[in-house]
Amino acid sequence: MLGETLNAPAPVVRPPPVARTLPRRLLYSIFARIGGSGLDTDAFETLRASYRGGFLGKAIAYDNRQQEIPGSFIHSLRWHPVRLISFLDRPYYYGAKKKYLDWIVSRHLATGRYDLFHSWSGDCLRSLKVAKQHRIPSIVEIPTWHRDGGKEKVIRPKMPAPPEHASTFEKWKNRLLLQRKRFIREYELADLLLVLSEKAAKTFRVRGFPEEKLFYLPRGVDVDRFKPVARPAKFRAVFAGALIKRKGIQHVLEAWHRLNLPDAELWLIGFVHDEAKPFLNQFWRDNIRVVGFVRDPENYLNQGTLHIFPSQWEGSAKVTYEAAACGLPQITTREAGDVVRNGIEGIIVKPGDVDAVATALEHLYRHPEIVERMSSAARRRVVENFTWDHFRTRLLEAYETAMRMAR
Repeated sequence: MLGETLNAPAPVVRPPPVARTLPRRLLYSIFARIGGSGLDTDAFETLRASYRGGFLGKAIAYDNRQQEIPGSFIHSLRWHPVRLISFLDRPYYYGAKKKYLDWIVSRHLATGRYDLFHSWSGDCLRSLKVAKQHRIPSIVEIPTWHRDGGKEKVIRPKMPAPPEHASTFEKWKNRLLLQRKRFIREYELADLLLVLSEKAAKTFRVRGFPEEKLFYLPRGVDVDRFKPVARPAKFRAVFAGALIKRKGIQHVLEAWHRLNLPDAELWLIGFVHDEAKPFLNQFWRDNIRVVGFVRDPENYLNQGTLHIFPSQWEGSAKVTYEAAACGLPQITTREAGDVVRNGIEGIIVKPGDVDAVATALEHLYRHPEIVERMSSAARRRVVENFTWDHFRTRLLEAYETAMRMAR
């Protein structure tokens, strides 16, 4: 209004902005590829932030499947010598590959060319020690929770010593395994820990980690790729993720079998592991469709009415971001991350509570108006909070925090 304009206060003279405290050369390592799906996407979006910011020094990973960032910035270990022992069982081969990555990265850090190091839990014990020696600030990203979960005190049985008659080969092979103490030592050495959800942060707080060592960094989602389309005429619940007990597939199947909803479908999107097969047999109904693993999950999520994902243990499940971006209400757990707020974008249940899963399914089945309201809220939630642009902005803040802590 005119009176408000005439009586407006004098303009505030603001001081010039303070220069951002970002690194000059970042070294990034990950036990994954750059580009692709899952952690490969996270790695790519992380490198985008540093490359566009002009401070990416080098990334070390097991392959490079993107073309936006020049290959000169990425040291690919695709043809690594550890392939020679690929005949070993997965835990041993997996551990050997991680330790080889760590060794390569530690040699890069020892050159002194980098002023910030960013890696992942389980990948970087040797590298963190070198970073400490050279006074290089370090960040460790935690894909799930603290290794000991959310318990204040964990009582673990002592591991039996290798039998005296064990062969030299067996003793060597056992040294390849990733032991709990490796992860715990990494937590201690890192200057800053990136946690993906409030639940994950809590598992560190109860273990005595100070708040200033924890930085909240939720994931992002491509809202142009994952977006709503016309809702199906038939009620269709979608479970997306590996069909394993940790993700609650057995509870989904039991709840679905118990309800026997007319004119409804359950789609299962993800690789079917052996541990899920007995539950598929026990709780099978003809309105269940097992799709299996797909490379275009958006084309299945956006055909659903809702997403059901009662996981028992995640860091921050990427599928909850993707489902929300597709406008799906979700029945999920707090353990799956922070995308869904109870009663707003979906319904939060406790892990393992089949009664709660069944009640939530039936509630949304009988109330399409609630589905519509939650659908709009879900899409709005990710567009306003969880795009990859949001992720990269938060990541740069984490880098600034780590650089300031090292002063």
